[in-house]
Amino acid sequence: MILTVTLNAALDITYRVPRLRPHTTHRVAEVVERPGGKGLNVARVLAALGHDTVVTGFAGGPTGGALRAQLAALGAAGTLRGRITDALLPIAGATRRTVGVVDAHTGDTTQLNEPGPPVTSAEWSDFTESYGRLLREAAAVALCGSLPPGVPVGMYAQLVRDARSAGVPVLLDTSGEPLRRGIAARPDIVKPNADELAGLTGSTEPVRAARDARRRGARAVAASLGADGMLAVTADTAWRATPPRRLAGNPTGAGDSAVAGLLSGLVEGLSWPHRLARAVALAAATVRAPAAGEFDRATYEEALPHIRITEHPAVA
Repeated sequence: MILTVTLNAALDITYRVPRLRPHTTHRVAEVVERPGGKGLNVARVLAALGHDTVVTGFAGGPTGGALRAQLAALGAAGTLRGRITDALLPIAGATRRTVGVVDAHTGDTTQLNEPGPPVTSAEWSDFTESYGRLLREAAAVALCGSLPPGVPVGMYAQLVRDARSAGVPVLLDTSGEPLRRGIAARPDIVKPNADELAGLTGSTEPVRAARDARRRGARAVAASLGADGMLAVTADTAWRATPPRRLAGNPTGAGDSAVAGLLSGLVEGLSWPHRLARAVALAAATVRAPAAGEFDRATYEEALPHIRITEHPAVA
């Protein structure tokens, strides 16, 4: 199974309005609720691809209960090819909500993210014990998203080290200081977007920045470049994957789908070019889906054989 860690899980609420105008009242045409947070989105895409996943992190309060009920409903619906197992730990604080408002006229999304609940030292201790047990059965682990209040900024580095000690490949997808600290623990893959990569390295040129990120500790860097695809830099070479065309839609969750593509390709033993092609096709197909953690399968299958892979010279 593949383990995904979402320390700052959320109940994702997506509103669709005909046109979003500031300072006015809107009639919502559609409301979609889904279990959210980056790692939960990754797990849903992995399960849709046929991989069994275990999700862990924290859930608390009425919102946490609603999130867990949504997870259970996903499994009961029978629409996923793989299983999602809920290993979220209960906490006293209430799980946050995220609200995305989609303008149906332009396709643009306005995102509102609540802060996460505080995590006590006792709750964190319970999590690390559970994480260690789950690693024994994991083929790979993804550490995803922001840290909730109360969790020290260097804790992703500790979770990376725990995974490496257990011999489990680990992907880190976070930003800011947690990324800076976590990358020094030598994760197998880091998956920043272009802005996060520039914030880490100070360089806005993707290949140069990815090489710098590798020197800081990452074994491989897979950087999302938005509509321009994805760049991967390893010890041996670099590849750029580009979608055949730009698609209009909601880009929320596209990076999480790319993580699912990278992880599924890793556990299946695919080469880096094939992993990248899958990641970029899934990201493109997510833009056409109604909510994060989902992708349009027809778009994915249409795009996959047409992803353009370009190899760069060997890198230091």
